[in-house]
Amino acid sequence: MESHGNWLMTPLVLLAAAVLAVPLARGLKLGAILGYLVAGVLLGPQVLGLISHPSTVLEIGEFGVVLMMFLVGLELEPKRLWAMRRPIFGWGSAQMLGCAALLLVPAFWLDSDWHTAVIAALGLAMSSTAVALAVLAEKNLGGTRAGQSVISVALLQDIAAIPVLALVPLLASQGRPAAGHNSAKLWLALGALVAIVLGGRLLLRPLLRWIARSGTPEIFTAASLLLVLGTAALMQKVGLSMALGAFAAGVLLAESEYRRALEADLEPFKGLLLGMFFIAVGMGLDLTVLWERPMMVLGLLAALWICKGLVLFALARLMDLPKLERPVFVILLAQGGEFGFVVFQLAEQATLLDAAQRSVLVAAVALSLALTPALLAWVQRRARQQTRSSPHELKEQQDSPVIIAGFGRYGQIIGRVLNANGVSATVLDHDADTVESLRRFGWRVFWGDATRLELLRIAGADTAHVLVIAVDDVNHSLKIAELAREQFPHLQVVARARNVQHYYGLRELGVEMIERETLDSALMSARSVMEKIGWTPHAARQLAMRFRRHSVEQMEAMRPHRGDLDTLIAMSKQGRQQLEERLAQERRAMADGAGARPWQEPERQPEQQPEQQPQVGRP
Repeated sequence: MESHGNWLMTPLVLLAAAVLAVPLARGLKLGAILGYLVAGVLLGPQVLGLISHPSTVLEIGEFGVVLMMFLVGLELEPKRLWAMRRPIFGWGSAQMLGCAALLLVPAFWLDSDWHTAVIAALGLAMSSTAVALAVLAEKNLGGTRAGQSVISVALLQDIAAIPVLALVPLLASQGRPAAGHNSAKLWLALGALVAIVLGGRLLLRPLLRWIARSGTPEIFTAASLLLVLGTAALMQKVGLSMALGAFAAGVLLAESEYRRALEADLEPFKGLLLGMFFIAVGMGLDLTVLWERPMMVLGLLAALWICKGLVLFALARLMDLPKLERPVFVILLAQGGEFGFVVFQLAEQATLLDAAQRSVLVAAVALSLALTPALLAWVQRRARQQTRSSPHELKEQQDSPVIIAGFGRYGQIIGRVLNANGVSATVLDHDADTVESLRRFGWRVFWGDATRLELLRIAGADTAHVLVIAVDDVNHSLKIAELAREQFPHLQVVARARNVQHYYGLRELGVEMIERETLDSALMSARSVMEKIGWTPHAARQLAMRFRRHSVEQMEAMRPHRGDLDTLIAMSKQGRQQLEERLAQERRAMADGAGARPWQEPERQPEQQPEQQPQVGRP
């Protein structure tokens, strides 16, 4: 009975701490992450002592990081991930190696042995994937260029975990390890990655389809958790990062029809388990070291931020990130990382670090994790204060009948058409560099994030007639649409859809006027092809418009069945056959009515030469 009571007490204390600490921290404008960390410090063995084994909570909380990386992978289709290969391997490697090189100096201050210094520098060079992605989600910064760059560097760090862990026994044995053992580990790691890729391609989708047909939602949720747990366990077995394996599985399912269902099922577990992770980090903070060696810990923390900050600031300039987004990139990656705890623990077991050195390193990293959300909030407040005095900030109430959110290539065409016809529009764009560039060309564009309710009110959403959603990021687009439908139901929303899934997401929010960004441009090209092979411009336009109407009707008909792949395939084939038959009937009708193939240009008759007139005055 006593053990049962102890088992029940731990989750009770953790949940009570989360319920109390997070709303309080949010009320003080400190953010949820700092609330979790402070709750962990209070619950830990050195303060209240309500939980005496924080390592167990940390192991459970690490699964939250795994779930988060799986959900990140779901947002990155393989083509998009391939397009990010340069920032991942280029900028990510530069960050890792550059920060480790600079951090060698304070690491030598910790210990004069170069083996210890190298491991300490590499452990400190790692950043926290958990804190970075959680802050990006909390601050709604995942779709910015800085947010995408943070994700790229974080992915490289997960990959770099393999050689860093392998380096610890190498340095501990003075460079004389068992070569065959390391090569076997490498082959096991590669084999596990191949198994995940092949399994994701050949087995996962049919398995999820079979489970979905059972019509039991809780079993589908169980299957989602089993998928992530199984992938993480396989990665851990071969010595790889669990988060890296979960990310790979997510990428493989990013194009599947079950992507949204997986996201909906796993999101609640991710948030709660991440909270447990941050509470465990707070419980693991060694307050004794802070009391006995405060100058050593604070000096190492300052060196960590300065060295990594210098490298990251240089990278932000080389990557040409918008000026207003550079602080986000620098601060979220200048912190230490949870993987550093693993490196330092392994180094202590290999006698590269003693217990005192490990405690100092862990304390510096934990402090950086705890202070990062507050530091970012302070920097963002300062940035907002500076932009309020900028002429690009929307400060005065607007009364234009049209609001355009997003003024990239798509939004600019809409704005030019309206402007040419004397229709005024209030234009918003969240990219500071884009706003600056467009203002040089004479466009009256305001800097701001259209997902903010107060900004939409200043832009005139209460009195405007139409809101055009032309932003690039799909998640931002859906958030703007949801906000408009809830707060401004009178607004007619005209939206741009990046793809079919984006179209369906907007339709579920009640948006009716949606245009897929590539449909009309592709139809114009198809009309040009038809004209070049003999169709008249009128006939080519008529047939293209018929195809357009059919495409929109078919998408609407397929929308209720978007989760059933077999039904979608059958409906697509049937729709294609019906369209071909309908167009064939129209071509025959046109031919019967006009005599002979009127959809083609008539053959040209050879031009007749004019009769030569007799020349007067010539013999």
